[in-house]
Amino acid sequence: MSRIGRKPITIPAGVSVQIEAGKVNITGPKGTLSQHIPGEIMVHQEGDQLLVTRPDDSKQNRALHGLTRALLANMVQGVSNGFERKLELVGVGYRAQLQGKKLVINIGFSHPVEVEPPEGIEFEVPAANRITVKGIDKQLVGNTAAHIRAIRKPEPYKGKGIKYEDEVIRRKAGKAGSR
Repeated sequence: MSRIGRKPITIPAGVSVQIEAGKVNITGPKGTLSQHIPGEIMVHQEGDQLLVTRPDDSKQNRALHGLTRALLANMVQGVSNGFERKLELVGVGYRAQLQGKKLVINIGFSHPVEVEPPEGIEFEVPAANRITVKGIDKQLVGNTAAHIRAIRKPEPYKGKGIKYEDEVIRRKAGKAGSR
């Protein structure tokens, strides 16, 4: 049996779970998320725990068992605490700022790059070279941060670009030069 799938999900105080046919809605202090439950996977609530079970050991059900449990655990964490991803701008003159909810990044192009936040995402700029992406949906937070990073990925020679805060850039040696 799946080690991840059989772990119960603890539901913190202030979070409510509604289980419908093929769908789970989770509501907490930060918002509401819903998830479709695939195939024959069953979800039920016992007290303050959420349990995910599968009917048999077919390959499909084994794969969906752990996945469903992980998605539900991320939803519970998202509506109670939320998720955030931090980015750094490395380079001379690279900076970010907020204009309303929109993020404006000066990253060495001839024009500033504007990024509109998707529904449920908010940006913070604690310093001119730092960006924080916050939201309750883990997948949406990660995708938005990856989209911002893709505007100018860090290059391996000087390390300039947009990188995750905990990312380590593998550096390459430059040209050897003439003697």
